[in-house]
Amino acid sequence: MSMNAKIILASQSPRRKQLLEWAEINFDVIIVETEEAYPAGLSFSDIAIHIARNKALAVISNHPTDLAVLAADTIVVCEGQVIGKPKNREEAISTIQLLSGKTHQVVTGVFIKKGASEISFADITEVTFHQLTTDQISYYVDQYQPYDKAGAYAIQEWIGVIGIHSIKGDFYNVMGLPVSRVVKALQELA
Repeated sequence: MSMNAKIILASQSPRRKQLLEWAEINFDVIIVETEEAYPAGLSFSDIAIHIARNKALAVISNHPTDLAVLAADTIVVCEGQVIGKPKNREEAISTIQLLSGKTHQVVTGVFIKKGASEISFADITEVTFHQLTTDQISYYVDQYQPYDKAGAYAIQEWIGVIGIHSIKGDFYNVMGLPVSRVVKALQELA
């Protein structure tokens, strides 16, 4: 696929839009609301891919297209548990308290379909937070209101800048899309 070939992004995430713009990928956004549910017994990677696949297929069934359709889903895993998006301030604070001083995994599942061809994969990045104070956590939640983010934080915001000790893997994966792998996959679908 040539670099200027248009694709469909099946995501309303402003971070994913920004990352595709940075990669100079030509895209339109089409979203169809889908349940972020998944069957029991899936691995963490398969959970993220399953949800991404459902997003892409919902768009394709509602808006048939010859263009490649890209969908992604990011989950945060800490101590063997999937950490979802917080519902309110208390949940956001307790989520970040759980991540504080520990290493967690950010798993982004990617699903791309063009005609009969499809590619799916998951990318995993390990993120280690410093021990954060209650004041730091409360400040972040009140100032940034991270309610639409898995794990209740965004690595590119204040909490990431001051709170992250180290990352192992793709930084952009933590933002919501392993862009370099996506570009390679789009080239394979050409």
